[in-house]
Order: sequence, then structure tokens, then C-alpha cells
Amino acid sequence: MRRLALVVAAALLLGGGSAVALPLPGAPHCSIFPPNNAWNERVDKLPVAADSAQLIASIGLDTGLHPDFGSGLYDGQPIGIPYDVVSKSTPRSKVSFDYADESDKGPYPIPKTVHIEGGRASSGDRHAILVDRDACRLYELYALYPKAGGGGWKAGSGAIWSLRSNHLRPATWTSADAAGLPIFPGLARYDEVARGVIDHALRFTAERTRRAFVYPARHYASSSDDPSLPPMGLRVRLKASVDISGFPRQARIVLQALKTYGMILADNGSSWYISGAPDPHWSNDALHTIGRITGSDFEVVDTSSLPHPGQ
Repeated sequence: MRRLALVVAAALLLGGGSAVALPLPGAPHCSIFPPNNAWNERVDKLPVAADSAQLIASIGLDTGLHPDFGSGLYDGQPIGIPYDVVSKSTPRSKVSFDYADESDKGPYPIPKTVHIEGGRASSGDRHAILVDRDACRLYELYALYPKAGGGGWKAGSGAIWSLRSNHLRPATWTSADAAGLPIFPGLARYDEVARGVIDHALRFTAERTRRAFVYPARHYASSSDDPSLPPMGLRVRLKASVDISGFPRQARIVLQALKTYGMILADNGSSWYISGAPDPHWSNDALHTIGRITGSDFEVVDTSSLPHPGQ
């Protein structure tokens, strides 16, 4: 583990356009999408977008960054978006969808003990994320519920990706996320902090968004054409001038990722909420120090020079 962390750190210091797309513990044969995937592209050397100031202001200059993940429970619910690593032996289930015309039919490898965002009794987004370690495929579901009488599953929407491909969803299609993006590659995970680096962009939400999307997003969730509002897929980064040296280690690693890879706007929600997976090893006290960072510490990145694989 220590050698792996040193290799990653050295790669970051040398620069370059993309991360090394290291695999997920529990699925060691699977990278989290190719190195040139949008989630894995570094943006620390790219120019600031011309409309950065007005877009950042619309999200909230004085609003603090909030880690929407951690350890333990909040109001009786796990903190963050959980995921399950499954295998070829996990039973496959048919799922009926509210948005069937924009959902992948499946079947989906849903274990009996599947973890649902917010817990089994939640009335929230109820995301379920499933990583197939044998096929290197990612299955994601929104608003997952068991059917009455134990007869299978129903969900709002669902999407399936190959973790070895940059293939995007069709334009204007949703996924399990409003932006039509995969959720899993944008989560902060504790195993990354344990190795010392997060080598990809993170997912975040904004209260108000525009009726538009930009690469790599494929879908919008707004009726407003106000150009001062951010489109889905917007890429922001923490300014290089922000001093993060005094933050606790866990917070500092998250913040460094926001400088190097930035964040991608993926859903409507509370402004500047960043997504992660729950884990008992997170220090909630350390993570809460991230709230000292506000919207004014961010800038919108001009990503027009990046390649658009999969499009």
C-alpha cells in the first residue's frame, strides 16, 4: 500500500493530462474508467472560463463547501452514497423503471443485502451502486425500492457502464443521476485517502442549474435558460492560491483533489455539497473543516481543450 501511494504521488508531481486510473480494492482487475476519461483528467493547468465569476456567484460565493459523506449516522441514516462490489455469481434481477425509455434494461446484480443511499427506510434519492468485479461493469440505480410482496425491484431510472470504456449515454438521456453521468467515479472514498491521494474529479450539486448540459454530462434537470446559472457537467476547481496546508490529513487530501481534478456538477441539491461513500474510518470532525472553504475559493475551468472520448 505504501509503495502504491508513493507511485501515485510521483505521477501527480510529474504532471500530465490524466490520472493512472488505479483499480478499486475488491475489484483489482478493474480500473475506474480509462485514464483519459473525463473523471480522470487533470484540470490544474487549464485556463479559467470567461464566465467563471458569474457562474460561481450563482452557486454561492459565501456558501461553505460541505462533504456529504462521513462515518456513522446522521438522523439515523448512513452519511454518503454507498456501493457494493458484486460478482458473476450475484443473482441478476429484472427492474421496472419509471423512466424506462432512458434506462438500461439490465438485468441488475442486486444482492439481498444491497446498500441503498440513506438506508432501507429512506425516502430520499435511494441510489444503489453495484460494481461487478468480474465483468468490470458498473450498475447504478435511482430510487430503488423492493416491489410489494417481494416480487423483485422497481426504480426511477438505471444505467449500466463498462468500466473499461469511455462510452457515454445518448444525448439527453438521464442515468441514475440528473446529469446522465455515472455517480461512482465522482465519489470520495476512504481507500483513496488511506493511500494518500484521490486521483479523479469529485461529484457536486448546486441548488439552481440551467436547462443545459456540457461534456461529459448528457442531461439537464432545469427549466431555466438563465445564462448565469451553471449547466450540468460544469467543471470547477479549487484555486491554486488557496492554502490547504493547515487542514487535517483527510480534508487536505480531498481539497488537493479539488485543485488537481476539480469537481463536476452532476445534480440539483444543496450548493457546494460534494459526494462520497460512507466509511467508519472517516473522521467527521476532520471532514467538517472543509466548510472553511467557500464558493469564492473556486473557479470554473475552461475544458474546451480537453479531448472528448466517447462522444
